[in-house]
Formats: sequence, C-alpha cells, structure tokens
Amino acid sequence: MSTNDTALAFSNNEAQHRYEAALDGKLAGYAEYNLLTDAIMFTHTEVLPEFEGKGVGSGIAKHVLGEARAKGLHVIPVCQFIAGYIRKHREYADLVRPDIQRAFKI
Repeated sequence: MSTNDTALAFSNNEAQHRYEAALDGKLAGYAEYNLLTDAIMFTHTEVLPEFEGKGVGSGIAKHVLGEARAKGLHVIPVCQFIAGYIRKHREYADLVRPDIQRAFKI
C-alpha cells in the first residue's frame, strides 16, 4: 500500500529540530536537522515501523528538500536516506552545498 504526498501532513517542530510527517493525524516519521547560517544539515530520517512501505520516507525527503529550496538554503545530507534520495532524484542535486558535493558523491 502506497500513500501519496497529499495524504501526509507536514510540520516543522523547531523545538526538536525536526520536520514531522503525520498520516491520519498520527506521527508517521520525521527528518532531524541542524540549521546553519546558509544551509540545513539533515542528520537522521526515520519512519515509524507501522508506516513503513507507505511512501512516508520519500514524502518527507521531497518535502524537506522543497522547503530548503524555498528558503534559499543549501543542504548538507549527513543522513544517508536524504543523500540517497538526492542521488536518485537529481533535480535536488543543486541544493547540496558545493563544497561537499564530492564527499557525498552527489
């Protein structure tokens, strides 16, 4: 069973430094971050077990990368999931901070 992006509701929990995705009003997953001067560093993405395989992780990645673009921030994808998503979806490669693109093989 796959969910589409519109079924997910996103919020930025600034106190916990993470973007959260909810499905049917329940926390389904999140992407933790550290906000830097000109970049956002994604450190960990997690989908709660009961929501795995429903497109939540991809939905989170698409949302947080779109948010970074809208805010004019570079991305530092320390989180392997976010880095992998960028490698697979090259339209986000320009968001990776230029000085670290080679290190992340972007």
